[in-house]
Amino acid sequence: MKFIDTVKNIWKIDDLRKRITITLLLVLVYRFGCYVVLPGISPSEIDALRSFASGGLMQLLDMFSGGAFSQASIFALGIMPYITASIIIQLLGMF
Repeated sequence: MKFIDTVKNIWKIDDLRKRITITLLLVLVYRFGCYVVLPGISPSEIDALRSFASGGLMQLLDMFSGGAFSQASIFALGIMPYITASIIIQLLGMF
C-alpha cells in the first residue's frame, strides 16, 4: 500500500507530474517511430534485412535499437551515433 500512496503523492506535485508526462510522451513518440518504415524500402528488402540480422553483430545492434534496426525504421540507430561520436572526440582530444 505504501507504493500506491507514493504514486498518488507523485501526481499531486505539479513539477513531477509535468516531468513524468513529458517522459511518457517522449517514450510513446519513440515507440511509434520504431514502427514507421524508412521511405523507399521495399518489404522484400526488410525480410532480407531480418534474415541478415538474425545472428552475430547485427543481432546485437538490433537489440540495442529495441528491434527497430530489423524493421528498418526511422529511429533504428537511436542514440548510438551520438555516443560513438562522443567517444571518438574524447579519444582524439587526448592527442
